[in-house]
Amino acid sequence: MVDKVIPLADHRYASAVPIIPADITAPTGSLHDQFSRPLRDLRISVTDRCNFRCSYCMPKAVFDPHYDFLPHGSLLGFEEITRLARLFIAHGVHKIRLTGGEPLLRKDLDRLVSMLSKLRTPDGHAIDMTLTTNASLLAKKAQALRDAGLQRITVSLDALDDAVFRRMNDVDFPVADVLKGIEAAERAGLGPIKVNMVVKRGSNDHEILPMAARFRHTKVILRFIEYVDVGASNGWRMDEVLPSAEIIERINVAYPLEPLEANDRGETAQRFRYRDGGGEIGVISSVTQAFCRDCNRARLSTEGKLFLCLFATRGHDLRALLRGGANDLEIASAIGLVWQQREDRYSELRSTGSASAQALDSGEPKRIEMHYIGG
Repeated sequence: MVDKVIPLADHRYASAVPIIPADITAPTGSLHDQFSRPLRDLRISVTDRCNFRCSYCMPKAVFDPHYDFLPHGSLLGFEEITRLARLFIAHGVHKIRLTGGEPLLRKDLDRLVSMLSKLRTPDGHAIDMTLTTNASLLAKKAQALRDAGLQRITVSLDALDDAVFRRMNDVDFPVADVLKGIEAAERAGLGPIKVNMVVKRGSNDHEILPMAARFRHTKVILRFIEYVDVGASNGWRMDEVLPSAEIIERINVAYPLEPLEANDRGETAQRFRYRDGGGEIGVISSVTQAFCRDCNRARLSTEGKLFLCLFATRGHDLRALLRGGANDLEIASAIGLVWQQREDRYSELRSTGSASAQALDSGEPKRIEMHYIGG
Protein backbone atom coordinates (compact mmCIF):
# COMPACT_ATOMS: atom_id res chain seq x y z
CA MET A 1 0.00 0.00 0.00
CA VAL A 2 1.36 3.41 -0.99
CA ASP A 3 1.11 6.10 1.65
CA LYS A 4 -0.74 9.24 0.62
CA VAL A 5 1.54 12.30 0.42
CA ILE A 6 0.02 15.47 1.85
CA PRO A 7 1.74 18.68 0.66
CA LEU A 8 3.66 20.43 3.41
CA ALA A 9 1.96 23.69 2.44
CA ASP A 10 -1.26 22.32 3.93
CA HIS A 11 0.31 22.48 7.39
CA ARG A 12 1.45 26.08 7.45
CA TYR A 13 -1.35 26.87 9.92
CA ALA A 14 -2.59 24.60 12.67
CA SER A 15 -5.92 22.93 11.97
CA ALA A 16 -8.08 20.02 12.99
CA VAL A 17 -10.85 18.09 11.28
CA PRO A 18 -14.18 19.23 12.76
CA ILE A 19 -16.13 16.73 14.80
CA ILE A 20 -19.34 15.41 13.29
CA PRO A 21 -21.69 15.43 16.28
CA ALA A 22 -23.52 12.29 17.26
CA ASP A 23 -26.78 14.23 17.24
CA ILE A 24 -26.99 15.30 13.60
CA THR A 25 -29.61 17.97 12.98
CA ALA A 26 -30.59 19.88 9.88
CA PRO A 27 -29.67 23.60 9.72
CA THR A 28 -32.43 25.92 10.91
CA GLY A 29 -31.20 29.15 9.31
CA SER A 30 -30.31 30.54 12.72
CA LEU A 31 -26.94 29.73 14.27
CA HIS A 32 -25.33 31.60 17.19
CA ASP A 33 -21.99 31.41 18.98
CA GLN A 34 -21.12 31.63 22.68
CA PHE A 35 -21.76 35.40 22.66
CA SER A 36 -25.07 35.11 20.76
CA ARG A 37 -23.47 36.37 17.54
CA PRO A 38 -25.28 35.01 14.47
CA LEU A 39 -23.53 33.57 11.42
CA ARG A 40 -24.41 35.94 8.57
CA ASP A 41 -21.30 36.69 6.49
CA LEU A 42 -18.97 34.21 4.73
CA ARG A 43 -15.69 35.38 3.22
CA ILE A 44 -14.22 32.90 0.76
CA SER A 45 -10.58 33.12 -0.28
CA VAL A 46 -10.15 31.68 -3.78
CA THR A 47 -6.35 32.03 -3.97
CA ASP A 48 -3.42 32.80 -1.68
CA ARG A 49 -1.53 34.45 -4.54
CA CYS A 50 -1.37 38.15 -5.40
CA ASN A 51 0.40 40.18 -8.08
CA PHE A 52 1.04 43.09 -5.67
CA ARG A 53 3.56 43.11 -2.83
CA CYS A 54 2.04 45.70 -0.50
CA SER A 55 4.20 46.15 2.58
CA TYR A 56 1.29 45.80 5.02
CA CYS A 57 0.12 42.49 3.53
CA MET A 58 2.70 40.67 1.37
CA PRO A 59 6.09 42.36 1.78
CA LYS A 60 8.50 41.38 -0.98
CA ALA A 61 11.19 40.42 1.53
CA VAL A 62 8.98 37.53 2.68
CA PHE A 63 6.90 36.78 -0.41
CA ASP A 64 9.78 36.56 -2.88
CA PRO A 65 9.94 34.42 -6.06
CA HIS A 66 10.83 31.40 -3.92
CA TYR A 67 7.84 31.65 -1.59
CA ASP A 68 5.94 28.36 -1.39
CA PHE A 69 2.32 29.12 -2.25
CA LEU A 70 -0.32 26.43 -2.00
CA PRO A 71 -0.20 23.83 -4.78
CA HIS A 72 -3.18 23.77 -7.11
CA GLY A 73 -4.30 20.34 -5.91
CA SER A 74 -4.75 21.70 -2.41
CA LEU A 75 -7.24 24.36 -3.47
CA LEU A 76 -10.96 23.81 -3.23
CA GLY A 77 -12.57 23.31 -6.60
CA PHE A 78 -15.51 25.48 -7.64
CA GLU A 79 -17.96 22.64 -6.98
CA GLU A 80 -16.53 22.18 -3.48
CA ILE A 81 -16.75 25.91 -2.75
CA THR A 82 -20.34 26.02 -3.95
CA ARG A 83 -21.27 22.98 -1.88
CA LEU A 84 -19.86 24.53 1.29
CA ALA A 85 -21.45 27.90 0.51
CA ARG A 86 -24.84 26.20 0.21
CA LEU A 87 -24.41 24.66 3.68
CA PHE A 88 -23.36 27.98 5.22
CA ILE A 89 -26.39 29.66 3.65
CA ALA A 90 -28.60 27.00 5.22
CA HIS A 91 -27.17 28.12 8.59
CA GLY A 92 -28.11 31.78 7.99
CA VAL A 93 -25.38 33.28 5.81
CA HIS A 94 -26.83 35.82 3.41
CA LYS A 95 -23.66 37.61 2.27
CA ILE A 96 -20.66 36.09 0.49
CA ARG A 97 -17.47 37.98 -0.28
CA LEU A 98 -14.89 36.49 -2.64
CA THR A 99 -11.38 37.45 -1.70
CA GLY A 100 -7.76 36.31 -1.79
CA GLY A 101 -4.88 37.06 -2.28
CA GLU A 102 -6.05 38.66 -5.49
CA PRO A 103 -9.20 36.74 -6.47
CA LEU A 104 -9.08 37.78 -10.14
CA LEU A 105 -5.94 35.67 -10.51
CA ARG A 106 -8.09 32.55 -10.09
CA LYS A 107 -8.77 31.16 -13.54
CA ASP A 108 -12.41 31.19 -14.72
CA LEU A 109 -13.60 33.00 -11.61
CA ASP A 110 -16.72 34.14 -13.42
CA ARG A 111 -17.80 30.48 -13.55
CA LEU A 112 -17.67 30.29 -9.75
CA VAL A 113 -19.61 33.56 -9.51
CA SER A 114 -22.27 32.08 -11.78
CA MET A 115 -22.54 28.96 -9.62
CA LEU A 116 -22.81 30.94 -6.38
CA SER A 117 -25.30 33.40 -7.82
CA LYS A 118 -27.81 30.59 -8.26
CA LEU A 119 -27.85 29.79 -4.53
CA ARG A 120 -30.83 30.91 -2.46
CA THR A 121 -31.49 31.47 1.22
CA PRO A 122 -34.04 29.22 2.98
CA ASP A 123 -36.73 31.83 2.33
CA GLY A 124 -35.89 31.98 -1.37
CA HIS A 125 -33.85 35.20 -1.59
CA ALA A 126 -30.69 35.62 -3.63
CA ILE A 127 -27.50 36.03 -1.62
CA ASP A 128 -25.63 39.33 -1.48
CA MET A 129 -22.42 38.57 -3.36
CA THR A 130 -19.42 40.86 -3.63
CA LEU A 131 -15.70 40.67 -4.36
CA THR A 132 -12.61 42.50 -3.13
CA THR A 133 -9.85 43.19 -5.66
CA ASN A 134 -6.79 45.33 -6.27
CA ALA A 135 -8.39 46.08 -9.69
CA SER A 136 -5.24 45.28 -11.66
CA LEU A 137 -7.29 42.91 -13.88
CA LEU A 138 -10.69 44.47 -13.33
CA ALA A 139 -10.91 46.43 -16.58
CA LYS A 140 -10.73 43.15 -18.51
CA LYS A 141 -13.03 41.14 -16.27
CA ALA A 142 -15.69 43.49 -14.88
CA GLN A 143 -18.34 42.82 -17.52
CA ALA A 144 -17.91 39.03 -17.39
CA LEU A 145 -18.24 39.09 -13.61
CA ARG A 146 -21.40 41.20 -13.79
CA ASP A 147 -22.87 38.95 -16.48
CA ALA A 148 -22.15 35.95 -14.23
CA GLY A 149 -24.16 37.48 -11.38
CA LEU A 150 -21.72 39.49 -9.29
CA GLN A 151 -23.55 42.45 -7.73
CA ARG A 152 -20.98 44.64 -6.03
CA ILE A 153 -17.25 45.14 -5.84
CA THR A 154 -14.70 46.60 -3.44
CA VAL A 155 -11.42 47.97 -4.76
CA SER A 156 -8.28 48.37 -2.68
CA LEU A 157 -6.57 51.70 -3.48
CA ASP A 158 -4.11 53.24 -1.04
CA ALA A 159 -3.11 56.44 -2.86
CA LEU A 160 -3.88 58.60 -5.89
CA ASP A 161 -0.34 59.93 -6.21
CA ASP A 162 1.24 57.55 -8.71
CA ALA A 163 4.67 57.49 -7.08
CA VAL A 164 3.18 56.74 -3.66
CA PHE A 165 0.91 54.04 -5.07
CA ARG A 166 3.73 52.35 -7.01
CA ARG A 167 5.88 52.39 -3.88
CA MET A 168 3.14 50.85 -1.76
CA ASN A 169 2.22 48.06 -4.19
CA ASP A 170 5.96 47.49 -4.73
CA VAL A 171 5.53 46.09 -8.25
CA ASP A 172 5.46 49.47 -10.03
CA PHE A 173 1.77 49.16 -10.93
CA PRO A 174 0.27 52.50 -12.06
CA VAL A 175 -2.69 54.04 -10.28
CA ALA A 176 -4.25 54.98 -13.63
CA ASP A 177 -4.93 51.31 -14.37
CA VAL A 178 -6.77 50.87 -11.07
CA LEU A 179 -8.95 53.86 -11.91
CA LYS A 180 -9.66 52.31 -15.32
CA GLY A 181 -10.79 49.17 -13.51
CA ILE A 182 -13.17 51.18 -11.34
CA GLU A 183 -14.57 52.90 -14.44
CA ALA A 184 -15.07 49.52 -16.13
CA ALA A 185 -16.93 48.25 -13.06
CA GLU A 186 -19.20 51.29 -13.16
CA ARG A 187 -19.95 50.74 -16.86
CA ALA A 188 -20.72 47.08 -16.19
CA GLY A 189 -23.28 48.01 -13.54
CA LEU A 190 -21.45 46.72 -10.49
CA GLY A 191 -22.46 48.80 -7.52
CA PRO A 192 -22.33 50.42 -5.20
CA ILE A 193 -18.56 50.34 -5.67
CA LYS A 194 -16.52 50.72 -2.50
CA VAL A 195 -12.89 51.82 -2.44
CA ASN A 196 -10.82 50.79 0.57
CA MET A 197 -7.74 52.77 1.58
CA VAL A 198 -5.45 51.29 4.23
CA VAL A 199 -3.93 54.27 6.02
CA LYS A 200 -0.38 53.90 7.29
CA ARG A 201 1.00 56.89 9.18
CA GLY A 202 4.07 58.30 7.49
CA SER A 203 3.48 56.35 4.28
CA ASN A 204 0.22 57.51 2.74
CA ASP A 205 -1.75 59.50 5.31
CA HIS A 206 -1.11 62.67 3.26
CA GLU A 207 -3.31 61.06 0.59
CA ILE A 208 -6.46 61.10 2.76
CA LEU A 209 -7.77 64.44 1.52
CA PRO A 210 -6.89 63.85 -2.17
CA MET A 211 -8.74 60.53 -2.00
CA ALA A 212 -11.74 62.20 -0.38
CA ALA A 213 -11.75 64.94 -3.02
CA ARG A 214 -11.47 62.43 -5.88
CA PHE A 215 -14.49 60.37 -4.87
CA ARG A 216 -16.78 63.11 -3.52
CA HIS A 217 -19.88 63.65 -5.65
CA THR A 218 -19.49 60.22 -7.26
CA LYS A 219 -21.32 56.97 -6.62
CA VAL A 220 -18.20 55.44 -5.11
CA ILE A 221 -18.15 54.92 -1.32
CA LEU A 222 -14.67 55.57 0.06
CA ARG A 223 -13.61 53.78 3.24
CA PHE A 224 -10.47 54.34 5.31
CA ILE A 225 -9.02 51.36 7.19
CA GLU A 226 -6.66 51.54 10.12
CA TYR A 227 -3.39 49.71 9.48
CA VAL A 228 -3.95 46.42 11.28
CA ASP A 229 -1.66 43.76 12.76
CA VAL A 230 -2.87 40.70 10.87
CA GLY A 231 -0.29 37.91 10.67
CA ALA A 232 3.38 38.44 11.43
CA SER A 233 4.97 39.37 8.09
CA ASN A 234 4.21 43.08 7.84
CA GLY A 235 6.34 44.41 10.71
CA TRP A 236 3.29 46.15 12.21
CA ARG A 237 3.90 48.91 14.74
CA MET A 238 1.31 50.85 16.72
CA ASP A 239 2.99 54.17 15.93
CA GLU A 240 2.15 53.62 12.25
CA VAL A 241 -1.57 53.41 13.02
CA LEU A 242 -3.53 56.59 12.33
CA PRO A 243 -6.72 56.37 14.42
CA SER A 244 -9.91 56.63 12.44
CA ALA A 245 -11.07 59.48 14.69
CA GLU A 246 -8.14 61.56 13.41
CA ILE A 247 -8.95 60.60 9.82
CA ILE A 248 -12.49 61.91 10.28
CA GLU A 249 -11.17 65.08 11.89
CA ARG A 250 -8.91 65.80 8.93
CA ILE A 251 -11.69 65.28 6.40
CA ASN A 252 -14.26 67.19 8.44
CA VAL A 253 -12.11 70.33 8.41
CA ALA A 254 -12.06 70.37 4.61
CA TYR A 255 -15.43 68.75 3.90
CA PRO A 256 -17.86 68.85 6.86
CA LEU A 257 -19.34 65.48 7.77
CA GLU A 258 -22.25 64.09 9.74
CA PRO A 259 -22.67 60.52 11.05
CA LEU A 260 -25.00 57.93 9.55
CA GLU A 261 -26.64 54.93 11.14
CA ALA A 262 -25.23 51.47 10.41
CA ASN A 263 -26.96 49.53 7.64
CA ASP A 264 -26.81 46.25 9.55
CA ARG A 265 -25.70 44.87 12.87
CA GLY A 266 -22.17 43.55 12.45
CA GLU A 267 -21.19 46.17 9.87
CA THR A 268 -17.50 46.97 10.28
CA ALA A 269 -17.53 50.52 8.95
CA GLN A 270 -18.71 53.63 10.78
CA ARG A 271 -20.59 55.63 8.17
CA PHE A 272 -20.56 59.38 7.50
CA ARG A 273 -21.89 61.63 4.76
CA TYR A 274 -20.82 65.01 3.49
CA ARG A 275 -23.13 67.75 4.70
CA ASP A 276 -23.22 69.28 1.22
CA GLY A 277 -24.62 66.09 -0.29
CA GLY A 278 -21.28 64.93 -1.66
CA GLY A 279 -21.84 61.29 -0.82
CA GLU A 280 -20.80 58.78 1.81
CA ILE A 281 -17.52 57.69 3.39
CA GLY A 282 -16.68 55.21 6.10
CA VAL A 283 -13.92 54.31 8.54
CA ILE A 284 -13.00 50.85 9.74
CA SER A 285 -11.39 51.14 13.17
CA SER A 286 -9.67 47.77 13.15
CA VAL A 287 -7.28 48.72 15.96
CA THR A 288 -8.70 51.56 18.04
CA GLN A 289 -12.36 50.53 18.29
CA ALA A 290 -12.84 46.78 18.44
CA PHE A 291 -16.08 45.56 16.87
CA CYS A 292 -15.84 41.94 18.07
CA ARG A 293 -19.14 42.02 19.94
CA ASP A 294 -21.14 42.14 16.69
CA CYS A 295 -18.81 40.09 14.48
CA ASN A 296 -20.90 37.70 12.38
CA ARG A 297 -18.20 36.68 9.88
CA ALA A 298 -16.69 33.31 9.09
CA ARG A 299 -13.70 32.91 6.77
CA LEU A 300 -12.98 30.00 4.44
CA SER A 301 -9.42 29.67 3.19
CA THR A 302 -8.60 28.69 -0.34
CA GLU A 303 -7.88 25.09 0.68
CA GLY A 304 -10.98 24.72 2.80
CA LYS A 305 -10.04 25.65 6.34
CA LEU A 306 -12.69 27.49 8.33
CA PHE A 307 -11.41 30.35 10.51
CA LEU A 308 -13.58 32.16 13.03
CA CYS A 309 -11.49 35.33 13.43
CA LEU A 310 -9.12 37.42 11.33
CA PHE A 311 -6.55 36.91 14.12
CA ALA A 312 -7.07 33.15 14.42
CA THR A 313 -4.21 30.71 14.87
CA ARG A 314 -6.15 27.51 14.23
CA GLY A 315 -8.52 26.46 11.47
CA HIS A 316 -11.13 23.75 11.02
CA ASP A 317 -10.41 21.52 8.02
CA LEU A 318 -13.67 21.28 6.09
CA ARG A 319 -11.85 19.97 3.01
CA ALA A 320 -11.06 16.80 4.93
CA LEU A 321 -14.80 16.24 5.43
CA LEU A 322 -15.58 17.08 1.79
CA ARG A 323 -13.00 14.71 0.39
CA GLY A 324 -13.45 12.12 3.11
CA GLY A 325 -16.98 11.22 2.04
CA ALA A 326 -19.08 13.05 4.63
CA ASN A 327 -22.58 13.91 3.44
CA ASP A 328 -24.11 17.39 3.46
CA LEU A 329 -26.01 16.90 6.71
CA GLU A 330 -22.87 15.67 8.49
CA ILE A 331 -20.78 18.60 7.24
CA ALA A 332 -23.52 21.11 8.10
CA SER A 333 -23.75 19.66 11.61
CA ALA A 334 -19.97 19.91 12.01
CA ILE A 335 -20.03 23.57 10.89
CA GLY A 336 -22.86 24.25 13.31
CA LEU A 337 -20.93 22.78 16.23
CA VAL A 338 -17.81 24.79 15.39
CA TRP A 339 -19.76 28.06 15.30
CA GLN A 340 -21.75 27.30 18.44
CA GLN A 341 -18.46 26.84 20.33
CA ARG A 342 -16.94 30.08 18.98
CA GLU A 343 -15.56 32.50 21.58
CA ASP A 344 -13.15 34.55 19.42
CA ARG A 345 -12.80 38.26 20.29
CA TYR A 346 -9.11 39.03 19.95
CA SER A 347 -9.35 42.78 19.27
CA GLU A 348 -11.64 43.33 22.22
CA LEU A 349 -9.31 41.40 24.52
CA ARG A 350 -6.26 43.26 23.22
CA SER A 351 -7.87 46.60 24.04
CA THR A 352 -8.18 45.50 27.67
CA GLY A 353 -4.63 44.12 27.90
CA SER A 354 -5.89 40.57 28.32
CA ALA A 355 -3.29 37.86 28.92
CA SER A 356 -4.87 35.66 26.27
CA ALA A 357 -4.47 38.40 23.67
CA GLN A 358 -0.86 38.93 24.76
CA ALA A 359 -0.26 35.21 24.25
CA LEU A 360 -1.48 35.49 20.67
CA ASP A 361 0.73 38.53 20.14
CA SER A 362 3.78 36.46 21.10
CA GLY A 363 3.64 34.79 17.70
CA GLU A 364 3.15 31.23 18.91
CA PRO A 365 1.15 29.59 17.53
CA LYS A 366 1.37 31.30 14.16
CA ARG A 367 -1.45 33.71 13.23
CA ILE A 368 -2.93 33.57 9.75
CA GLU A 369 -1.68 36.06 7.16
CA MET A 370 -3.92 38.53 5.32
CA HIS A 371 -3.03 37.21 1.85
CA TYR A 372 -4.09 33.72 2.92
CA ILE A 373 -7.52 34.50 4.34
CA GLY A 374 -8.49 37.91 2.96
CA GLY A 375 -9.73 40.95 4.83
